[in-house]
Amino acid sequence: MKSCRHPLPIRRITAALVWLTLAWGSRAETLTGIPFADAEGVLLELDLHLPPFVKKPPLVVFVHGGGWRAGSRADVPVMGLLDYGFAIASVDYRLSSRAPFPAQIHDIKAAIRFLRAKADEFGFDATRIAICGTSAGGHLAALTGVTNGHEELEGRIGQHLDRSSRVDAIVSFFGASDLRAVLEQTAEGAARESRMATLQMFLGDLPEQVPAQAKLASPVAHLESGDPPILLIHGDADPQMPLAQSTGFQTACWEAGVPVRLITLPGAAHGGSEFFDDERIRMVVESLREPLGVKP
Repeated sequence: MKSCRHPLPIRRITAALVWLTLAWGSRAETLTGIPFADAEGVLLELDLHLPPFVKKPPLVVFVHGGGWRAGSRADVPVMGLLDYGFAIASVDYRLSSRAPFPAQIHDIKAAIRFLRAKADEFGFDATRIAICGTSAGGHLAALTGVTNGHEELEGRIGQHLDRSSRVDAIVSFFGASDLRAVLEQTAEGAARESRMATLQMFLGDLPEQVPAQAKLASPVAHLESGDPPILLIHGDADPQMPLAQSTGFQTACWEAGVPVRLITLPGAAHGGSEFFDDERIRMVVESLREPLGVKP
């Protein structure tokens, strides 16, 4: 009688299953479409990306760009932060085509309060939160970060108004910092005309016509000692957002006693893969280590 021999030894099957389990387990967990607030009939959601094998990781709240009037939370160019053990929450905010400023800040602060309230449920550390954004999202991230407790900008959106919207660090990729000066810093031509239309939609009119709104929307106008440390990354050939917005912000931070670092990318325009390559992601990580208490 012939013995029945399995074509694949049990040892190999076990090894294969272990390999598959490890490979699957090493992937980041992504939770999409988590509702965090209803903003005057607009359902706001966020996507949460959690790094593998990290217990209670620090959280980076990501704010997408798009001239305040476009863009999507699905566009997250800083996903490389997951490899360094950071969780990422990419959040919705009302676009300026639907609601003018300060609706956007109200929504982002509501997202931070929600995330802080739900930290134990989702498994990240509510005591270590940074905010990061690109372009218009960089501006909104900076403004959110330097206006903790500002009554007019906190808003009343969401169900966790008892929670703080404070963040511990700010990263702005090629974002605006002073909406009162941005048109003066933009050369005549198509770029300036586009910027004028964008600002009109965002602020309700041109900055010179609504100076109080322009000041309220400018991070430089809110800086004070004790604000979170700020990392600015900007290209010196940016045709859409003048580098002067970041150099001026850096100077204002120095004067206010706020820790700041400006990284200028030679020849870089407004966005592009060079802003989010391994080297730049490592720079972001290094800027977050101390304020978020992350060990090297």
